[in-house]
Amino acid sequence: MIKSAGWIIVLCGLGHTVGALVETAPRHVGSWFAWALWEAPNNDPVAMSHPAAAFWYTLYSFGLPLLLIGVIVLWLDRRGLTPPPFIAWSVAAWTVVGTVLSGLSPLLFLLIAAVLLLVGARRAALRT
Repeated sequence: MIKSAGWIIVLCGLGHTVGALVETAPRHVGSWFAWALWEAPNNDPVAMSHPAAAFWYTLYSFGLPLLLIGVIVLWLDRRGLTPPPFIAWSVAAWTVVGTVLSGLSPLLFLLIAAVLLLVGARRAALRT
């Protein structure tokens, strides 16, 4: 269960990051390296330019942290360690808030991963 949860989290993080990069990087990667991220449209420091929005959608989104969380879950499982329940609750809360604010998405698979982590942690606690 824990291994499956880890792979679901890895795939969600990787899918979001790679998908977002494929969608936006061809148009904006050149401007990222030309320091266009620091340019405010119409001299409005709060407004976000298209290259900045693409950057936040790809490399600074939740995709890479999710990938890291999934890899950590897999690493713990490989060593026979049970991930602490706060990881599952955090992923679940993050998913629910994101869904409420942005609508339905494939990232709802993270709720399945959270449930698998919680059940796996419960089973491990009962074995000891």
